[in-house]
Amino acid sequence: MNTIGLIAFALVGSAKAIREQFDLFGVAVVGLATAFVGGTTRDLLVNRVPLTLSSLSEVSLGMLGVVLAVGLNVVLDSPDDHPVTMLADAVGLGAFATTGAIVATEAGTSSFGVIAIATINAAGGGAFADLLLDRYPFILVTDFYASCAVLGGVTYRIVTSALATDGAAAALCATVTVGTRLTAVNRGWELPTAQAFGELLLGPDDN
Repeated sequence: MNTIGLIAFALVGSAKAIREQFDLFGVAVVGLATAFVGGTTRDLLVNRVPLTLSSLSEVSLGMLGVVLAVGLNVVLDSPDDHPVTMLADAVGLGAFATTGAIVATEAGTSSFGVIAIATINAAGGGAFADLLLDRYPFILVTDFYASCAVLGGVTYRIVTSALATDGAAAALCATVTVGTRLTAVNRGWELPTAQAFGELLLGPDDN
């Protein structure tokens, strides 16, 4: 799960930096930040040395994602919007949500801790990458993204509590996260703003 997430998110982050016309160093920085920030935050929360600092293979996997993004840019006009990149993003989200849930469970955190760390692991890198790209983190605006990781974390916790089966819980967590994200992209799902929610309850403001 961690391997899949690292390659997929490094590809997605690099593709975004390429669109903004960053130089190759900038592309690598944004790609690696997208891949590593969520997992590093996860490791710090459970009081262990981040894997990125203890294993060279982690960085190698991230760089593979960066190289793939640069290669896609050669053959595609808009790699960040291509279905391959969108699929990689959804798969990375599911992989990292599952990894975060597993690590949090092994660390003995509460149910809230499992869900929170799953979400941070999945969405933290993308949020930090958006800051590097000088824009609002998209998970804080209207996109139905981090919510998919929340649903995956909830699924993992429910299954492990009810069945005590980690393998099935991991598979279902990844499936729910990826499936929800792909559905949200295809159907244009977005969370409502406070203004839209107010209009839903009170009706539109004629003034």
